[in-house]
Amino acid sequence: MSSQTEFGNGKRSMVEPSQIRLGDLVLPVIGVENASPLMNRAVIEAFVRLHEKGLIYQGSYMVNWSPSLQTAVSDLEVEYSEESGALYYIKYRVAGGSSSDYLTIATTRPETLFGDVAIAVHPKDDRYSKYIGMMAIVPMTYGRHVPIISDRQVDKDFGTGVLKISPGHDHNDYLLARKLGLPILNIMNKDGTLNEVAGLFCGLDRFEARKKLWADLEETGLAVKKEPHTLRVPRSQRGGEIIEPLISKQWFVSMETLAEKALRVIEKGELTIIPERFEKIYNHWLSNIKDWCISRQLWWGHRIPVWYIVGKDCEEEYIVARSSDEALEKARAKFGKDVEIYQDPDVLDTWFSSALWPFSTLGWPDVSAEDFKRFYPTTMLETGHDILFFWVARMVMMGIEFTGTIPFSYVYLHGLIRDSQGRKMSKTLGNVIDPIDTIKEFGTDALRFSIALGTAGQDLNLSTERLASNKAFTNKLWNAGKFVLQNLPDQNDATWESILAYKFDMEESLIALPLPECWVVSKLHLLIDMVTSSYEKFFFGDVGRETYDFFWGDFADWYIEASKARLYHSGGDSVAPVAQAVLLYVFENILKLLHPFMPFVTEELWQALPQRKEAIMVSPWPQTSLPRHANSIKKFENLQALTRAIRNARAEYSVEPGKRISASIVASEEVIQYISKEKEVLALLSRLDVQNVQFTNSPPGDAEQSVHLVAGEGLEAYLPLADMIDISAEVERLSKRLSKMQTEYDGLKARLSSPNFVEKAPADVVRGVREKAAEAEEKIILTKNRLALLKSTTPITN
Repeated sequence: MSSQTEFGNGKRSMVEPSQIRLGDLVLPVIGVENASPLMNRAVIEAFVRLHEKGLIYQGSYMVNWSPSLQTAVSDLEVEYSEESGALYYIKYRVAGGSSSDYLTIATTRPETLFGDVAIAVHPKDDRYSKYIGMMAIVPMTYGRHVPIISDRQVDKDFGTGVLKISPGHDHNDYLLARKLGLPILNIMNKDGTLNEVAGLFCGLDRFEARKKLWADLEETGLAVKKEPHTLRVPRSQRGGEIIEPLISKQWFVSMETLAEKALRVIEKGELTIIPERFEKIYNHWLSNIKDWCISRQLWWGHRIPVWYIVGKDCEEEYIVARSSDEALEKARAKFGKDVEIYQDPDVLDTWFSSALWPFSTLGWPDVSAEDFKRFYPTTMLETGHDILFFWVARMVMMGIEFTGTIPFSYVYLHGLIRDSQGRKMSKTLGNVIDPIDTIKEFGTDALRFSIALGTAGQDLNLSTERLASNKAFTNKLWNAGKFVLQNLPDQNDATWESILAYKFDMEESLIALPLPECWVVSKLHLLIDMVTSSYEKFFFGDVGRETYDFFWGDFADWYIEASKARLYHSGGDSVAPVAQAVLLYVFENILKLLHPFMPFVTEELWQALPQRKEAIMVSPWPQTSLPRHANSIKKFENLQALTRAIRNARAEYSVEPGKRISASIVASEEVIQYISKEKEVLALLSRLDVQNVQFTNSPPGDAEQSVHLVAGEGLEAYLPLADMIDISAEVERLSKRLSKMQTEYDGLKARLSSPNFVEKAPADVVRGVREKAAEAEEKIILTKNRLALLKSTTPITN
């Protein structure tokens, strides 16, 4: 059996069903149906079932036409952009009237006047009411007449208040013409050139015709004026060309009943869209949905399973079948054994097959297939917010229609990846970030982590700074792993028995830990609960940020440093196991929490840890609701505040990093009791001379010659100045600095004392000088106080 295929020139030629003709060449079809018989079977079945229910129909309607691709495109595949254009004012003479009887029409597309079928004015527009019911002469058409009618849809304030109705080339005109019963006139070929209806302009490209027509109108005196105008231009997502509204015979899916079911699952709470604000957008689109044009005039795709009868009207006689054999059998039953048939050359919109994806990939229409029974429906779909309509809504509609069940319970919509300036990536702008190159430079885990930190539904600006930061985070994780491994004993070491004896899931065991260990384990248990809750709520960005902050801010910056007091200092052999046990326990749980974000580095580190029996991917998720000790967290926060205060003082006085200084810690007996137990940790973190750290409940005798620090309520420190700096040199330095500051301050005050300056200078300039003077005065006071303290300390130093 042979078939016939239609081409752009309107001719048909005999080719085999699996072939297409391109010029003089006959080529094999390499389409989706050849590549995936299972998928093609599902697509054909879906088409047939929808057609049998009356939900698929064929008709000539207005579509979005791509002249260069010569195919219809979906409404969703048309992007509108604000572009500079022109508004053309043209005279339409009134038939039977004098030379002064004419209507001026403003249009952005003068070439469509060849398709005019009426002129419309508002019924209450006094300027034109006398012409209603008369005829107008369409310019450049050899005197073709069209009626002048009234309609309330005409905007009296746009242009001249007169509307030309060209229903073959404008969506609004098309709807108006159908309402009023006006004829539809097509003036354009499929390639964007004007057809024979345009007379002498036949064969010209639509934009060339516009230029020539305007020149001819000017020559004949029918052109009134041309003025700049901002247009909302429809462009094809595929090729970027301007879309042409065109009447074309296509296949459509009736969407109303399908959309109603998809709306209902949202109302009942059976489907949840994350973030929630997109539910309103989903509902609005489905509530205002139009029938879906599913046929495409392309060389690839799932071919429409419709066959026509040779010699019969295509719209009246056609056969929908699951195969060519079935189609031929049906045709013979109806038209006799000598009947010839040919398949529709069009293919289906790619989103038609994509809408079936959740179940067609699992064996549907064979509902007994093991994959279908096991995996359908699934729990979650994760996709971009830009295809909520293209794909998500259609999957929901088709899933309900063909399986009776929604394909998923949750839809998680991520944002789009944009460049560092928030611009959409494009080759034209040269801002495309190649993921392969990015992975080579920053690593896969850093790229994944950077992208996953985005908030649901919000676009993410991806910059090299962000990637570099998360590469540093990956390196920090790797180095922390090296530290943990280097400080664990060999697997055959007897110490392992002591390490493994520590249990962290019992409150009594947790409280028995030293303060830094109890703090970090308690913080970990809080983190596990927060992260688990965020994962369950699909707050993936929060998971990444919370885990990042704990690992870097608590574990790496504080506990790893504190653990060195156990591992490397006095009593190391007796206290090391508790630090080793906590390091291992906390680090392995951090790896588990980060694994979904950073699978490669976490798996590598996990496998390197001793006594791993399985991959991290299949290891149990950390247990939730584990004990935590709030009092220990508060106590260690006091120790942190004290450490920060001492570090800040060292920085302020430019104490050499390697220099150990003395300190007197003043606090209540209760605070001294737990702070003094961690004397070595405090000394290590603050770079204190551990032999000269004193704990007392009252200020020391040299308090007047010390830097006084208040770390918190009931917790203070005194740092002897003589221990920290060369006082004589610092007095000399500060004296010079004070002299310079005083000179600058006096200059500012002199300007403010001048009436000419205050009255004549701009207010913001005067305000700026006053602010500088106040700031300088504050610095002078602080420097004087510092000098007074240093000078009072000089005799002791001597």
